[in-house]
Amino acid sequence: MSFLKSLQAKKRNLKSTETYITSVDGRRFKQTKDEVVEVEKPQYGYVVDTKPDDTPSKIIDHIYLGSQDCCDEKVLREYGITYVLSIGIEAPVQYPNITYKFVECLDLPESDLVISLSECIPFIKRATYENCNILVHCNAGVSRSPSVVVGYLILVEKLSYVDAYNTVKK
Repeated sequence: MSFLKSLQAKKRNLKSTETYITSVDGRRFKQTKDEVVEVEKPQYGYVVDTKPDDTPSKIIDHIYLGSQDCCDEKVLREYGITYVLSIGIEAPVQYPNITYKFVECLDLPESDLVISLSECIPFIKRATYENCNILVHCNAGVSRSPSVVVGYLILVEKLSYVDAYNTVKK
């Protein structure tokens, strides 16, 4: 028996499978050997945020860290925040009496945070020197904005990396 005939015989003995494909819009399809059928219940290929994360974390005096959900006027007022630093994603709504700054920064490993820090640190310093509270946020508040706050703590507050990281993590 040739190698090709041997492979074909083994292929016929394989157990049939079903593959589920989820499109960007949440539609799901079941694919078998013979057909592709849309499944009734859509399932998103990402986690749907059903509850806003609108509680900023106080890192040190005057510096708060959070997600874009913290940009709500009620939250800003509750925490006395008058400066908002948006990293990679602009504040969804901008309110009067709040000073805003947007810094472009993609959430990618190859993004150069040194460039972002050079734009962010003067804005954070300005807020803290005026004894004003500042919210530093990105989309979810778990990658870009904490990195910027860690950088600020190292470069301005002169903390070691470990102390800055632990301060933000706490």
